[in-house]
Amino acid sequence: MRVGVDLIEIERIRRALARHGEDFKERCFTEAERAYCDSKPNPPQHYAGRFAAKEAVGKALGSGVYFTWKEIEVRGRPKPGVFLSGRTAQWAAKVGAGKIELSMTHSRELAAAVAVVLEVQPLEAEVVEAAVVKNQ
Repeated sequence: MRVGVDLIEIERIRRALARHGEDFKERCFTEAERAYCDSKPNPPQHYAGRFAAKEAVGKALGSGVYFTWKEIEVRGRPKPGVFLSGRTAQWAAKVGAGKIELSMTHSRELAAAVAVVLEVQPLEAEVVEAAVVKNQ
């Protein structure tokens, strides 16, 4: 089991959105993530939560910031899940990562996320490997 945690100031994301706008959104978030965040009354709060989640997942996988932001996608509500693609999915398979549990929260000023990467179980290994091949 591997754990990653991240905490970010929502104001930092608010400034990035104001300064870089669509370029920042398109570089860091998938189309579905952008649609979700932009549909909320306070988009920066939701972008910050997803940004923290991506950081936490990268830390838990041991890949640090060597992933492409959009290769870690936060999906689903009310319980968020993680979908990996590209090099990040390949790395996850290489290090024996199985299911990724994710918890996100925020206050007025901060957003936080905790990611727990479970070890792949023997039967899951074949499924993970097949998914990586399919998504290449």
